Amino acid sequence: MDRRELLQTAGVAGAAATLPLSLTQNVSQAAVRSGGQVSGLVSGARALVETLQAEGTLCVFGIPGAQGNELWDQMKQRQLPYLLVTNEFSASIMADGAARATGRPGVLCVVPGPGITNALTGLGEARMDSVPLVCLAIDVARGPKYRPYQVHELPNATLLKPVCKAVFEVAHVKQIPEAVRQAFRLADEGEPGPVAVVIPYPLLIETALVHSAPLGPRPVAFDAHAFDRVLAILRDKRLRVGIYAGQGCMDFSTSLVRVAQMLQAPVATSVSGKGVISECHPLSVGWGYGPHATRTAELAFEKVDVVLAIGVKYCEVSTGYYSNPTKRIHIHVDSCAEVLGKVVSPSLCVHADAGVFLAKLLEQETELARPVCKPLVEAIARHKAAEFKEFARRYASHGIDPMHFVLALRRATREDALLFVDVTVVEHLAAMAYTVFQPRTYFNPVDNQAMGWSIPAAIGAQRVLPGRQIVTLTGDGCLLMTGLEMSTAAREGLSVKFFILDDSVYTYMQILQKNAYKRTTATMLARLDYPSLAKALGLTHVELTPGDLEAKVRGILAIAGPVLITVPVDLGKRPIRWIEAVKSRYTRELTAGQKTRFLTRLGVRSVQLRPQND
Repeated sequence: MDRRELLQTAGVAGAAATLPLSLTQNVSQAAVRSGGQVSGLVSGARALVETLQAEGTLCVFGIPGAQGNELWDQMKQRQLPYLLVTNEFSASIMADGAARATGRPGVLCVVPGPGITNALTGLGEARMDSVPLVCLAIDVARGPKYRPYQVHELPNATLLKPVCKAVFEVAHVKQIPEAVRQAFRLADEGEPGPVAVVIPYPLLIETALVHSAPLGPRPVAFDAHAFDRVLAILRDKRLRVGIYAGQGCMDFSTSLVRVAQMLQAPVATSVSGKGVISECHPLSVGWGYGPHATRTAELAFEKVDVVLAIGVKYCEVSTGYYSNPTKRIHIHVDSCAEVLGKVVSPSLCVHADAGVFLAKLLEQETELARPVCKPLVEAIARHKAAEFKEFARRYASHGIDPMHFVLALRRATREDALLFVDVTVVEHLAAMAYTVFQPRTYFNPVDNQAMGWSIPAAIGAQRVLPGRQIVTLTGDGCLLMTGLEMSTAAREGLSVKFFILDDSVYTYMQILQKNAYKRTTATMLARLDYPSLAKALGLTHVELTPGDLEAKVRGILAIAGPVLITVPVDLGKRPIRWIEAVKSRYTRELTAGQKTRFLTRLGVRSVQLRPQND
């Protein structure tokens, strides 16, 4: 027993001596995790760490602060893995990346005030993208120990509420284990999302007798009556079915594929759903099914009578500004009742867990199975071949065509490699052309579109999956948001390969602005000295050059440790289906007066001798 353990034992024994005999007979000298239980006379910090371990926490991401030092010391003492980050924004994103990669709630720990406000953007991304997180927010002193004008004394719990599914405010040490368990449960229940536990820092050093057992089985949604109505529709084999699968299907890939084969249904996915079916499967048609997404999906769904949408929200980005075409029959299945019918107007809503729903369909295989539709499979194969032929066309006049880089990256990486794509115009090219083979290997901040997401998200995933090949697809503007976080990868020896698409402008904004205003505003970036930046952060630097991209990328992936790779790109005039569809949809929704003002402005600016770009 070392000095710390001796002092802790003495402290617990002294506290136990003040308790009634009936209590002390059941008190151990330390908390015991047996079958997931947390019991004993312990400090708040110890109770918190023991509960995190009982809930299977893989890593806690964050920065220690004066209010949280007791907790971080206990994490080290109890050997709970943690990772120091450079900014709490990154802590929330790393927890997000770890959660998406593993399917388990990610955990972050932040101090009050600026720690919480820095993390809000990442929590908002997780909230909108349905990612389970548990945010441990250490608060200022509350209750009897409250004093005015404390450091970081913002309304911390109130700040968290808009971006979290729930916020549990703890007022006593005894409440800590149950609050944490409830947070883990709620984060993963229904539509997943972030949940916060707010703990005033004095509770971390106070002691109490705690006893907390694991919660019972999680309830699983299944509307049997609505399911029977689905069966009645699918029994009519004259109806051609198409499946639109989202992130809710991510852990049920095998069942999804079997259902698709049973129904002979083409399968399209949302962006977040990429990977729920191997995109090499004969029935996989890529993402989306409207003019904004893959041409293969759009053509395959033209002949569909019934859209069976499972575990998908129909968000703005995944639908190309709500461009999905309306079909004769639309069935929407989701574990979250609030999602059903929120964006689209389905013929039938089914409140059901995706896994249970798919399993129940397979139980009816004898009745629902359809013969193999060879013309459908052949048509999908033709459409894919034509599409990839177009992808291979060169549009760049100098540098590297970003689409060619995406294709080379796919060929060079392992099938189970994890790709983290940032908010860049190339995200739409990657969604179309980067073939995904397995669940939880393709990630994008879809709904909140938080720039700079990919770098910390990839680091978070690498921390909890140290043996996996992990790469980013990051724009140079996004790099400016979180680039310093690469120093964390260097410090910890995390072998992420950071591919930076470098053209020194906000290309995405330039495309949007030139279409609408005939000029650009605030889109020019500084040219960085990447070799010096990489050296300063402790990374190897490589600049990718044109020619045999696949071999060069393979060589880069073989380099040990984290690598910063600059990819000088030129998009040229490559058409981007997502942007064209969104522009068309947005234009149709303008009033006559708004269209007149836009056209007048464009007419005047088109004859200006000097475009006013910056």
